[in-house]
Amino acid sequence: MERISLGNIDLSRLVYGMWRLGDDTDTSAKNVQAKIESCLAQGITTFDQADIYGGYTAEALLGHALRAAPHLRDTMEIITKCDIVAPVGRHAGARVKHYDTSAAHINASVDASLTDMAIDHIDLLLIHRPDPLMDHMETGAALDALVASGKVRAVGVSNFRPWDFTLLQSGMKTPLVTNQIELSLVAHEAFTNGDLAFHQERGIPPMAWSPLAGGRLLAESGKDLRARLTEIGATYGSDWSAAAVAWLLRHPARIIPVMGTNSLSRIDTIGTAMDIQMDRQTWFELYTLMLGHEVA
Repeated sequence: MERISLGNIDLSRLVYGMWRLGDDTDTSAKNVQAKIESCLAQGITTFDQADIYGGYTAEALLGHALRAAPHLRDTMEIITKCDIVAPVGRHAGARVKHYDTSAAHINASVDASLTDMAIDHIDLLLIHRPDPLMDHMETGAALDALVASGKVRAVGVSNFRPWDFTLLQSGMKTPLVTNQIELSLVAHEAFTNGDLAFHQERGIPPMAWSPLAGGRLLAESGKDLRARLTEIGATYGSDWSAAAVAWLLRHPARIIPVMGTNSLSRIDTIGTAMDIQMDRQTWFELYTLMLGHEVA
């Protein structure tokens, strides 16, 4: 499995996303451990969390597995996110869903995440959503302090536009090492609206959430695209989803797809996307099929 360097940390090129961990019919520590071990067997060592996932329960499910099998922690990089406050779980008393990038909230969220996941540090902490009320100097100083304390090794953002990114970075000493944004054949706007270009210019590899568009890829694409993806995947002994992920991997911005599924059989095949070699014309063929027309 290819590795990607993000400042002082290295991640696997493919990441296992745990946002659906609490949706599984089996949330036992044993089953979560099986998912982790399936990923590790493929060289997928990076796992993506957020405090809000599962209504603030997914991190604890991972923690149950790590308490049962603490040796796994040394083989993993753990990503988590904070700043979304929804009126459920630990924040049930909130009057309205909102974002909170205050130092107090970030620090409390990190401490809760460390406890829930049974770990002593977070490898990569992301601010989950741009906060219209963010004081970039306060937020930046809080993130710098977390890195200095050792609770967090590296920091980044999620769903930020370029101007949000530069605003926060201007209040920090620590570099922001990534931006996790929605990217897929369906959500392809970032390829032309400047978002990818911004990070590519700066040598900051972006992460891609929902690289299969949460099932929308098959629902919203035409039959010709579905057939072509299936054909490409089959050529490499895999399926349409591997081809769709390979489409992202082909981009020179060094996109890091975050793959989420609870099916062990599907987890076992996540890594096959790395085997697909996609040339320029095939990339544009898929792009054209998604657009429904040729490029200008």
